[in-house]
Amino acid sequence: MSTLARGHAGRLAAIARREGVGAADALDVVQDAFQVLIARPDAASLRDRPADAVRVLSAIVRNGARNLRRRHHHARPHVELEDAPLVATTTAPDEALVNALTVAQLEGCMASLGDVHRHVVTLRVLEELSGDEAAVALGLTTGHVAVLLHRARKQLERCMLA
Repeated sequence: MSTLARGHAGRLAAIARREGVGAADALDVVQDAFQVLIARPDAASLRDRPADAVRVLSAIVRNGARNLRRRHHHARPHVELEDAPLVATTTAPDEALVNALTVAQLEGCMASLGDVHRHVVTLRVLEELSGDEAAVALGLTTGHVAVLLHRARKQLERCMLA
């Protein structure tokens, strides 16, 4: 059986791959096929007929790959209704109103910033550029951008708390 495994494992894995399973699963299917072949009652007689053994192995691999592809254990498990958490998919109206007011207040505070501070906040916080990237975009040094960002955040904090 070991010569059979060494000589035909690649071809058997290719059969499994053609049936639609991934590479790692194909190797598992081939290994399972060899275990099934060894457990068969006629395994001893197939040792003397390697061509027949390869045909039997090919059929076992093909069926194993098809079964693996169809198995439900690859799907997500079902959750019983009483075990499922009850989660609201929408925001509560009170919370949505608070969020809207906060956004409106933040927009007003952003508008009160100077142009340079607003650009620094936009680049660093909203567009998530690094300090170096923002400095290049604004034509400033990295240290100057860091100071401007710090000052803009402090102004926004004071404005939001007012």
